[in-house]
Amino acid sequence: MITIQVLGTGCKKCVSLKENVEAAVQQLGVEADVQKVADINEIVKFGVMSTPALAVNGEVKIVGKVATPEEIIAVLPH
Repeated sequence: MITIQVLGTGCKKCVSLKENVEAAVQQLGVEADVQKVADINEIVKFGVMSTPALAVNGEVKIVGKVATPEEIIAVLPH
């Protein structure tokens, strides 16, 4: 199973990114644990200074933008 973490404090862009992640997972038909990380201290531990950001299996893949489902699919293992 893939672990996907949406890093952001809850702004509109962060919510949009989470929706796009869920759409990407559904399109791929893979099992994924989609988590929302809103704690700023946890976000900083990832080395992220600009949100929203996306981490896949603990590795930051996208920072500072709302990625489209297609962009998310491109960084997911499949």
